Amino acid sequence: MPFTPEIEQRLTQLQEKYEAMGQDMPAYLDGLLYADFLTYWDYIHLDTLLSLQSPKTPFPDEEIFIIYHQITELYFKLALHECKQIAEAQSLTSDFFTARIKRINRYFEALTHSFEIMVDGMEKEQFLKFRMSLLPASGFQSGQYRMIEIYATDFINLVAKDKRAELSTATIEDQFEHLYWKSGATELATGKKTLTLKQFEKKYSKTFIELGAANINTNFNALLQQFKYKGESTSQLEDELRRLDSNVNVNWPLSHYKSAVRYLNREPEDIKATGGTNWQKYLPPRFQKRIFFPSLWTVEQEENWGKSWVDQVLRDL
Repeated sequence: MPFTPEIEQRLTQLQEKYEAMGQDMPAYLDGLLYADFLTYWDYIHLDTLLSLQSPKTPFPDEEIFIIYHQITELYFKLALHECKQIAEAQSLTSDFFTARIKRINRYFEALTHSFEIMVDGMEKEQFLKFRMSLLPASGFQSGQYRMIEIYATDFINLVAKDKRAELSTATIEDQFEHLYWKSGATELATGKKTLTLKQFEKKYSKTFIELGAANINTNFNALLQQFKYKGESTSQLEDELRRLDSNVNVNWPLSHYKSAVRYLNREPEDIKATGGTNWQKYLPPRFQKRIFFPSLWTVEQEENWGKSWVDQVLRDL
């Protein structure tokens, strides 16, 4: 059967491609001839993916807990995929920047909307039992989440709010010692770091510091200021960045706060989180005042950061 013009064109293009690389096209065609057809389950490594849950206890709801956290980390990986495209773009445009921030917003909104699985999707009695087998591991130890924060803003904006003025001109190494999340895993009575925090720092400190240094001029806030300095239109970009600020720094931590209140709130004394984190002070956004893009918010909005969201959650409980 004679080849169609379309097939002949493709063969010519393939021949040119392999010749340019010094390769033998017939050998590659043999490989194509002998290869099996690709299946969905092989392409996404489905069997491997479904084997990655290893509960530590016999309580059925622990598997829900594991799978949802794995889903969360996959969404974080998607967000980081977009972060890297923005930071590494050779000729970044406002349209490209805005489109990628929209993607990150969709990922976080999907996570926030699905977090009811963690709030109401497990039996409280089961959770309070199987959680004890997880010590000292904690969702606090998500390195990918911290990397997203570093890509999003100037390193100083991640420093604890009472230290920002003092450390505004300090090195990233010095600022790193006072990042806001460290206080969330420090013993209040002694000021000592929890084992959870020690483990986390040992694994990720070097990575976080190097990433912060590499993105001094390419974090989202720095790039926004560069576009504004050049007089480019940034109204749509600013809308998406405000949305990102709300999604990452208000809605997402508030979802965790709601879950913590559901499972750990108890009279006369709240139950401690598995990693020893001080969740009552660490999770509510109004205490941290963590804002990626300060120039996009009014003084009043900053002062009341997250307060209305927290009040609403407490009213709904």
